[in-house]
Amino acid sequence: MKRQLKIIISGGGTGGHIYPAIAIADEIMRRFPRAEILFVGAKGRMEMEKVPQAGYRIEGLWITGLERKLSLKNMSFPFKLVSSLWKSNEIIKNFNPDVVIGTGGFASGPLLKVASSKHIPSLIQEQNSLPGVTNRLLGNHATIICTAYDNLEKFFPADKIKKTGNPVRQDILGISEKRKEAQSFFKLKENKKTVLVLGGSLGARRVNHLIEAFQPLFKERDVQLIWQTGSLYYEEYKKFDTDLVQTHAFLNRMDLAYAAADVIISRAGAGSVSELCIVGKPVLFIPSPNVAEDHQTKNAMAVANKKAAVVLKEEELVEKFKDTILSLLESKNVQQELSENIKKLALPNATSAIVDEVEKLINQRENRKMAFGDTGINNNSK
Repeated sequence: MKRQLKIIISGGGTGGHIYPAIAIADEIMRRFPRAEILFVGAKGRMEMEKVPQAGYRIEGLWITGLERKLSLKNMSFPFKLVSSLWKSNEIIKNFNPDVVIGTGGFASGPLLKVASSKHIPSLIQEQNSLPGVTNRLLGNHATIICTAYDNLEKFFPADKIKKTGNPVRQDILGISEKRKEAQSFFKLKENKKTVLVLGGSLGARRVNHLIEAFQPLFKERDVQLIWQTGSLYYEEYKKFDTDLVQTHAFLNRMDLAYAAADVIISRAGAGSVSELCIVGKPVLFIPSPNVAEDHQTKNAMAVANKKAAVVLKEEELVEKFKDTILSLLESKNVQQELSENIKKLALPNATSAIVDEVEKLINQRENRKMAFGDTGINNNSK
């Protein structure tokens, strides 16, 4: 393509919306080095920090979600919505994008709504087995909807759905070759089992309490722990560091953490589930109950129903955790079945597949423009 592409990407609020958006942007820039990408986020949310750190420009909308319970905060929502729609209109008018991409979150709602009203092609990337409210509302307006799970036709028009998977970090591909490097990096003994505990970047209080309570069991079984406590809880739990236990606020080398693990205990955010399918290790999911519409449980059960992971809800942990973790650590049959089945669910080329769909939208729009005698939108670009 001779002219410069211009693409807006909107998604944020949580890492589950932000990191897929950045991965998509990176793949677009790899294919089209002259492309101009603008992110749009919600003021005061983490995307306003994370996106510039990744090297992209971002503009913020004054928008928040509706509180699910009665709250005075909801009184300001109509004003924020009107403000964000007006600002979205200004952004699209000034930037003049070829395509708009939404990965979920507050800001993507008004932005994609305005793009649709201007007949600009749009793509939604839905990470979860239960779509978020914003993406559900946008489904009828979007041109293409890229999903990671089957059976989403009850939420989106079937003819718009493309199952691509969720973007994942590229360094986790081929981790089986990094086992020795991982053991050296984390100073692990080769002859001992290793459990990786993941509670998310901030941490999960219930998961941390669980691992604390079962320290005697892990010690008795001579199990090594790589325990990601999260930034909120690290100071409280770093006292548990021993030869067998290492606590981390955050894991900068997730590829090596995955490679070192024999068994993984994790929350069930969409990004984590997608990565763990590629990693292919036995997994115990402990879904967070503190998320919209219990979507983590639905993510986890979509895997467990294919005999590819084990799921324990928080209320089941006291009764069932001991037997479950011992089975995962000691039964070769269980390990093999879970590992083989979860690998079948992996979609390692998700980012590329999503950008393939973006490219199709661009080409379709170019062809329509050419058919009507127009050479493109951004005629002033060099």
